[in-house]
Amino acid sequence: MEMTDKLAVLIDADNAQPAIVDDLLAEIANYGVASVKRIYGDWTSPGLKGWKEMLLHHSIQPMQQFAYTKGKNATDSAMIIDAMDLLYTGNFNGFCIVSSDSDFTKLASRIRESGLTVYGFGEQKTPSAFVSACDKFIFTEVLRSKNDDNQPIKKISSAELSQDTRLISLLRNAIEVSSDESGWASLGPVGSNIAKKSPEFDPRNYGYSKLGELVKAIKLFQVEERQVGSSNSKALYVKDIRKK
Repeated sequence: MEMTDKLAVLIDADNAQPAIVDDLLAEIANYGVASVKRIYGDWTSPGLKGWKEMLLHHSIQPMQQFAYTKGKNATDSAMIIDAMDLLYTGNFNGFCIVSSDSDFTKLASRIRESGLTVYGFGEQKTPSAFVSACDKFIFTEVLRSKNDDNQPIKKISSAELSQDTRLISLLRNAIEVSSDESGWASLGPVGSNIAKKSPEFDPRNYGYSKLGELVKAIKLFQVEERQVGSSNSKALYVKDIRKK
């Protein structure tokens, strides 16, 4: 029987929006089972009233933390303490930390030191230190099927993509490391290599649902679909067009 990772999902209600919850949990399901789902905030605050229906619908446990002092984030402290308690149980394979707050940087690093996977979820304004502390970081903007203007998320054009030097360098390096003597690389290992170097990388950040679509759109790489072994399954292979 295939084992499924057990995940603890901890949400900072002060730094997340109820509108993302459906897509957030659907995304988390790609990585494992959300065995624990907790959300932290001062539930006496009118600002968190919009969460109620979402919590009931998805069986997310609200954790009350009064704001004892203005300017001090007691919610973060409660969430960190709970995370460490859950870590010490040894019952989980990974944690999902939902916040755009840099205060969780040390927590993410500590959990990874214990050999568990950390998935971060936050807005694009999330400080780079927290992003880098996670194994994978997903910007919550891509979890919404439509953006705040109620328009589909815009695809970045081929011309713009080809001018993105960081993106091109990331792809070229990953292909080179993963390629055979002819310069061709299977897209799977390429994606894994990119994820290790850049936790926040996601083709959806550029308006493309899959890595293969993004690579094709850049038009600086050859893309070839090949049959795998004797099965009917197929895999994408990529090559830098500069390579002969």
